[in-house]
Amino acid sequence: MATTSGVTSTGTTTATASTTTNPNGILGKDDFLKLLLLELKYQDPTSPMDTEKILAQTSQLATLESTENTNKSLETLANSLTSSMQYSSISAIGKIADTGSNAVVFEKGKTSDFEIYFPENVQNGSVNILDVNGNTIKNIPMEAMNSGVHAFQWNGSNNAGDTVKDGTYYVESSYTDSNGQTLKTRVGTYPIESVRFDNGVASVKMGSNYVPFSSIKEIVGG
Repeated sequence: MATTSGVTSTGTTTATASTTTNPNGILGKDDFLKLLLLELKYQDPTSPMDTEKILAQTSQLATLESTENTNKSLETLANSLTSSMQYSSISAIGKIADTGSNAVVFEKGKTSDFEIYFPENVQNGSVNILDVNGNTIKNIPMEAMNSGVHAFQWNGSNNAGDTVKDGTYYVESSYTDSNGQTLKTRVGTYPIESVRFDNGVASVKMGSNYVPFSSIKEIVGG
């Protein structure tokens, strides 16, 4: 139904919204003070407001003002803490972060993709898939490779060539570096390459993915 200048096609005049200076209906300390002064101004001279009531309302005004000041201080503190946390996350760039988990999920018909960080050059070694009981069910041989983050795929087969059940498995690697030293590493430990902020929430780049800064369990010097 079309309307023109607040009048519908039936000729009925519609109400026009009035302008208000307090759309949320929230009263501050200044509003309460005005109400108190109006109450005093229009009180019955033959039955004036007693002193106790005036003192009670004045006390409420003081409490309200104190609460407002506290809220402002807390807001300032929260903003300061947020800035401090963001600065701390930036300072973590270049350090090694641990998510606290080396788990991967396998589903039949799909491959499990994961990345492993090798702090040293790899001469040889293997990627080992473990079940929930810590038993090694698959060894994937590795050739020589440079240090850094490397991507791997697992098709769900065990050392016997059988496909394992759907579920959660764990990935670690045992390898020999170019000096002949035997070392270990695992999924979930990567250097922090960069930090990104989305709506004030920090995420860090670990490997090829960004993860929430809050998901990191430990950061050590790079």
